Amino acid sequence: MLTNNEGLVSGKKGIVFGVANKRSIAWGTAQALHNAGAQIAFTYQGERLKENVEGLTKDAMADSPLLACDVTNQEEVDQTFKRVGEEFGRLDFLIHSIAYAPREALDGEFLTTSREAFLTALEISAYSLTQLARAAAPLMTEGGSIVTMTYYGAEKVVAGYNVMGVAKAALEHSVRYLANDLGPRNVRVNGISAGPIQTLSARGVADFSTMLKHAAERAPLRRNVLPSEVGNTALFLCSPLSSGITGEVIYVDCGYNIMGI
Repeated sequence: MLTNNEGLVSGKKGIVFGVANKRSIAWGTAQALHNAGAQIAFTYQGERLKENVEGLTKDAMADSPLLACDVTNQEEVDQTFKRVGEEFGRLDFLIHSIAYAPREALDGEFLTTSREAFLTALEISAYSLTQLARAAAPLMTEGGSIVTMTYYGAEKVVAGYNVMGVAKAALEHSVRYLANDLGPRNVRVNGISAGPIQTLSARGVADFSTMLKHAAERAPLRRNVLPSEVGNTALFLCSPLSSGITGEVIYVDCGYNIMGI
């Protein structure tokens, strides 16, 4: 619980993309923002995930709008932001925690990545940030903050991460270009590079348990990061405390990224 951060984003209104279940980084982020006073809309893809999000929000966040949004369907994206505008009047923040690649592209060699898998991974994991930022910007009439989730595999080769590493690299550079484009509107764009976390999407990475173990052994804090810790950083990036920060990728990985051999 973030009792010491109560009121930090009081009255702010935002939308969170990517909640799948209680272990989701997006859910940890939503909890941090809600506990600090924000009002949040959630999106979901498909009825199964709708049920998951409804189950999570039905008590503490019962007034949160739940909106169907598949980022590969522009009509759904347009409708989502139309509804958010009607419900909230404006947006102060957007959390982008969306990533996907076909399972077969996360196994074996990157060399064997198919054209279809490459385009799918780049569209959903990277282009969607630009797509959603473009739709959100007109609603950020008082400025705003856009935060996306990335991973160390964008910089270094991580066994089994393959095409997702390439997609995350595109995502991280998109952060910089979007920050430049949206800065004059007082809209900030940043990324959080989280350490490995046992989420639904992580299950698609080959031998993910080994990745978790290795990160915990090598990180200076000698453990894996928690979704709530990522959420706290997202809260910071959505709050006035980070008003001078944009175009950055902040590591929240217990220090793993600083280690060499």
